[in-house]
Amino acid sequence: MVHKRKALAGVAVLLLVSGALAASVAPELPAAEAEARYATPPSRFLEVDGLRIHYRDQGQGPLLVLLHGSNASLFTWEGWVRELSSHYRVISLDLPGHGLTGPDPKQRYTWTGMAEVLEAFRARLGLERFHLAGNSMGGAVAWHYALLHPEHVDRLILVDAAGYPRDEPAPLVFRLARTPVLGELLSHVTPRQVIEKNVRAVYGDPSKVKEADVDRYYALLLREGNREATRERLRATTDDGLWRRLGEVRAPTLVLWGAKDTWILPRYGERFDRDVPDSRLVVYPGLGHVPMEEDPASTAADVRRFLSEEGTVTAPRAPDSGAATP
Repeated sequence: MVHKRKALAGVAVLLLVSGALAASVAPELPAAEAEARYATPPSRFLEVDGLRIHYRDQGQGPLLVLLHGSNASLFTWEGWVRELSSHYRVISLDLPGHGLTGPDPKQRYTWTGMAEVLEAFRARLGLERFHLAGNSMGGAVAWHYALLHPEHVDRLILVDAAGYPRDEPAPLVFRLARTPVLGELLSHVTPRQVIEKNVRAVYGDPSKVKEADVDRYYALLLREGNREATRERLRATTDDGLWRRLGEVRAPTLVLWGAKDTWILPRYGERFDRDVPDSRLVVYPGLGHVPMEEDPASTAADVRRFLSEEGTVTAPRAPDSGAATP
């Protein structure tokens, strides 16, 4: 009788877990539907080496290119665009496996691979010299690009950037995505509340997160192919050892960091400041992992001061280069 009760209890638990998983299964959002929702003006698309890259090109003046972080999109920079586009030409783009660009058939998901996608994008648009900024994963891509293609980078801005081997464990959601069985499951089972929890976790003040922001993060993760791309990206080897060459970065560099960042700890900002020769560090006491999103006014003000120094280059607009609106 005892064994029978245990068996029934086990079946009940299994049914509850199965029901919870079934309720959390989220179908992919078709690319066309995602674009109809989020590719609003001034969004554009450009065919680049097998990828249809989603980007925005706004403002006039010295050129600033912006690279977002892991599981984010170009929308993370909209605050900076509002603050800076009256004096700068600002280009933001969705990196491979993210946003409306979607998965890369060639799976260029390492930092070096994405830096080479950026180089192809640059060449396709006919850009020559520009300032380059990146947050988190995008920060790692930015300093990789500055090392591999220094002739194109005028000034470099690293915002809570990735790139060093880490002593502490990666965030739980990343560790789960790398796990063979669980990673595959997460490509189909994506509870919105998990995404909301992670979006709030990257803010120093979680109350600043808006429901519309969570909705956008969630929808763009569900864009067809992006969850599988995330799994492949997180399983790819990113530590190529190039961090040992940070002393070769030629571009003057501004390092911005949120003091309340629990995803990439502030001590890594101090390390960038030590290792990059011509650098300065600004730490924001109340901000977290995405300070440019959480407080665009204060962070953009520091960027303006940095970029207004002597030696900046104005980038004239090139011809259309075959870009297409959605």
